[in-house]
Amino acid sequence: MSDHTYKQFDAEMETIRSGVLSMGGIVEQQLTRAMEALEKEEDARRIDAVGTDEAAINQLQVTIDQQCAQIIARRQPTAVDLRMVLTVTKIVNDLERIGDEVKKIAYKAGEARASERLARVRHYDAAKALDHAMTMLRLALDAFARLDVHAAAEVIDRDADIDAAFASILRQLVSYMMEDPRTITPALEIVFIAKSIERIGDHAKNIAEAVVQVVKGKDVRHASAEEIRAEVAS
Repeated sequence: MSDHTYKQFDAEMETIRSGVLSMGGIVEQQLTRAMEALEKEEDARRIDAVGTDEAAINQLQVTIDQQCAQIIARRQPTAVDLRMVLTVTKIVNDLERIGDEVKKIAYKAGEARASERLARVRHYDAAKALDHAMTMLRLALDAFARLDVHAAAEVIDRDADIDAAFASILRQLVSYMMEDPRTITPALEIVFIAKSIERIGDHAKNIAEAVVQVVKGKDVRHASAEEIRAEVAS
């Protein structure tokens, strides 16, 4: 491979890497809008903006996937370069799925306002869990940008907090629904919101696991947090 070809290959790899970070930036913006939908009064423009963000995310996924396919077909990368290309396709899929979950949160937020009794769960508990999921995503993208496996391991550790938050919200909502059947419909909307937040955490964890795989060359998707920490330390 000539120096010119090497430079072209490096430029193509940088393009897909930058594409992931650009896509991640839009998802983070979308998450901020979803947070506002939970905490503030309903705003149709905010909901429309979330939909616009999702369309941009979907288009970026298609574009980056095509770029990855072209790199594999034309450059036939091996070893760490091949792992990076395959990792990018995984990450953009997780980012697209996060976009889908964020859209659900934004649309469900308005429907969850029907009961003032549930205001604290919506404004505080669900919003706090979403903020935690946003932090996980931000750290996961930063770990990808720097190929930092230690930062990736930290993201994986944080997933347990999201799962605990979901369980806590669910317990509270079950209590409200048992005490007052009128809260059942809005409580179920918050359950759906909380489940979407949990899934966002799962996708952020997937991104972090992909970073470990590209750096260490080992698939850790089904490994425990302890096993992943041991792999990172080795």
